[in-house]
Parts: sequence; structure tokens; C-alpha cells
Amino acid sequence: MSVDVTLAEVAASLVLVAIAAGVSLWRRADLESDLGLAVLRSFLQLTAIGYVIQAIFDSDSLWLVGLLLAVMVGFGAATARNRARAVPGALVPIVLALSSAAGITLGLVLVLGVFEAQPRYLVPVGGMVIGNSMTAAAVALNRLADEVSGQARQIEATLALGATAGQAATGLVSRSLRSGLIPLIDSTKTTGVVFFPGTMVGMLVAGAEPLDAVRLQLILLWVLLGSVSLAALIATSLGYRGFFTDADQLREPPAPR
Repeated sequence: MSVDVTLAEVAASLVLVAIAAGVSLWRRADLESDLGLAVLRSFLQLTAIGYVIQAIFDSDSLWLVGLLLAVMVGFGAATARNRARAVPGALVPIVLALSSAAGITLGLVLVLGVFEAQPRYLVPVGGMVIGNSMTAAAVALNRLADEVSGQARQIEATLALGATAGQAATGLVSRSLRSGLIPLIDSTKTTGVVFFPGTMVGMLVAGAEPLDAVRLQLILLWVLLGSVSLAALIATSLGYRGFFTDADQLREPPAPR
């Protein structure tokens, strides 16, 4: 069973956006322009990517899949870099984190036979992996910057006692990694009790059997746990070096935010 959604039905859902705008007006939150921009951008961006994905599906080309995922990594890295501006030289660790998470995760699910090597599977799964990895990397690096800023004196004292940069940053990296992983872990814990994830809802609306929807959602949740862990680990393990010189001296700490 396929779902046929008309533009009129899409337009009707704007009633809910109007409610959000009404709440903003009532409470003077001044979010009306942001809501309007969000609606416009989401419509344009999703419509454009819809045509792109349709073209990739029609061509059945894995090369185009790789190109699309590379573009996603580029945009994701730029977005995460903007969120983690307090981390010196964060762009390279973020690019490596996102590309490694996507490459290793998709490679494993193909080798294990979880999904077939077809655009219909690789494009949506790759997009979910890169998007969630981007968020985790940005959160982890932001926490890392806060840790370095708040504990600069302690770090310098540790370095003065002969510790290397890696030794001085061990605790900071661990706590930052934890911050990047906790949101997805918590949402995974509450899946099926507090909320239904988007993939499961989409399959149910499309007419899939509930157990099939559940099984696919479990696969995606567990795939995301692995990919997000890899991304946050790589981002923090490489990102902390930006706070230190080649001689293992702490650079000027970022100003508290």
C-alpha cells in the first residue's frame, strides 16, 4: 500500500503552524518570523531533496548515492562547526567523524545483510546516520569547549606536573562523549512508551504490519546508536587536540559562553 499525499493535505497541516504562531503572539515570544522561515525552508528543502532522491531512485546509481551522502556530510560538518565555534580547528575532526560514521555504519549493515545495496535503502539510512552523528558531534564538542574553559587552571596544573595533553584531557573527553550520546540513548530507552519514532509512524501510516514497522525501527535505532557513538568518539578524540599546542601546552582558553 502506498500513501498519496496531495498538496491540499500538506497545506491543511499549516493550521498547526498557525497554532504555534498564535501561542508565540499570545506569550510575546517573538517567534513568528522564525516559524515562517522554518516552514518556508522546510518546504523548499524537502521538495528539492524529494526530486533529487526520486532521480537517484530512477537511475539506481550507487555513485549518485555516494555523491549525495558526501554532500550531506559537507553540509552537516559545516552546521556542526558553526555550533562548535569555541573548539579550535574543529572542522577536520567533524568531517572525519561524520564520514567515518556513515562509511563504517553503512558498510557494516551491507556486509551483515541488514539492507541491500540499493539507493532505496542507502539514501534514507545514510541521511539518518549523518544527521544524528552531526548532532552528537556538535553536542560533544560544545561540552568539550565548556570543560576546557571551566577547568583551564586544573589542566595547566596537570600539564605542569608532566602530563601529556592526552592525559590531561582524558576526563574532559569522557564527559564530552557522554554528553553527545545521552540524548539518543534516552530517546531509545523511551521508544514505544513515551513516543513512536518517525520511521515506525511512517510505515504504519503507509499500511505496513505493526511488527514489521517495529522490527525496522529497532534496526534503525540500533544502527544509529553505533554510528552516533563512532561520530562522537572520533570528534572528541581528535577535537581536544585543538586546545593544545604541539608542545602539549594549553592554548588561550575560549571565553565562557
